[in-house]
Amino acid sequence: MFDSDFLKQLEYLSLLSKRMFQGQLLAQRRTMQTGGGIEFSDHREYIHGDDLRYLDWNVYARHGDLLLKRFQEEEDLHVYLLLDVSQSMQVDETAIDSGDPPKFTLARQIAAALAYIALADLDRVSICAYADGVKVSMPLVRGKNQILGVLRFLEGLHCHAEKTDLRRSVGEFVTRAPRKGLAIVISDLFDQDGFRDGVDRLRYAQFEPHVIQIHTRLEAEPKLLGDVQLVDCETGVEKKVTVTERKLRQYKQLFETFVKDVETYCRTQGLAHTRTTTDVPFDAVLLKMMRAAAVG
Repeated sequence: MFDSDFLKQLEYLSLLSKRMFQGQLLAQRRTMQTGGGIEFSDHREYIHGDDLRYLDWNVYARHGDLLLKRFQEEEDLHVYLLLDVSQSMQVDETAIDSGDPPKFTLARQIAAALAYIALADLDRVSICAYADGVKVSMPLVRGKNQILGVLRFLEGLHCHAEKTDLRRSVGEFVTRAPRKGLAIVISDLFDQDGFRDGVDRLRYAQFEPHVIQIHTRLEAEPKLLGDVQLVDCETGVEKKVTVTERKLRQYKQLFETFVKDVETYCRTQGLAHTRTTTDVPFDAVLLKMMRAAAVG
C-alpha cells in the first residue's frame, strides 16, 4: 500500500502544499506573545509587574512612554487524524471488478498523506482509529523522520466488526488529546445515530474539525434488482427485499439527501468538508483539499 511511488507522491504533495495552503489548513499557527518571540508585531502599555527586559527603551528615551514589545510567535499545530475502522469501511464490492482501492485503503492513504504534509511542516501528528469507540491510537509525533512509524501504524490497522459510533469515539478522544488542534475525520459517515453529535463534540471541545467523506459508486447507485437478502455488515441485521426500479430511485434519492445533509451541515457550521469516491486517487483528493484551503 505504501511503496516507493507512493512516497514520491507524498514528497510532491508536501512541496505543493507549501504553495497552496497559505496557513489555512495544515500550516503553522501564530500566537501573540509578549517578548521572546520571532517577529515583532506591536506594542502594549506597561503594566506593573511586567518583565522589564521587554520594555522598548528607544521609545522610552524619545517619548518617555513605557511600552512593551509584542511579537508573533509560531506555534506548532496539533493534527489529529480520526480514522474510521468500522466494518462498513472494509466492504467494497466495486473494488473487485474496477481495480479501485477499497474505502479503507483509500482512507489510510489519505491519512498517510496528511500526516506526511503535517510532519514536513514540523507540526505534531496523532492518529486515532475508531469504530464503536477508540480502538487504538498513535501518540503525537513530530518531524519528517517519523513518517515510517506512521506508515507502519496505518498498515497494522484493520476494520472491526462493530457499528460506527462517532459520538462515543469523540468523547473518548477529547479526554485523551493533550491539546486542541485540527481534527480530521476520515469516514464514510455511515453512523446509525448520525454523525452530527460526534462532530459537534469536536467543535464544543474547541477542536477544528475537517470532514473527509468516502463512499463508493455502488453505494450511491446500486445495481441490484429482484429478490435479494441484504445484511447490515455492522449490526448483522438481515432483511429480504424485492428491489424494483422504483425502490432503486427511492434509494438513490435518500443517498443524495444524506450527502447533501452532510454538505449543508458542514457549510452552515463553517467546517471544511471533502467528499470523494474510491475511484478518485488519493493525491487528487488531497489536491482538492489544498485548492479549497487556498481559496478559503
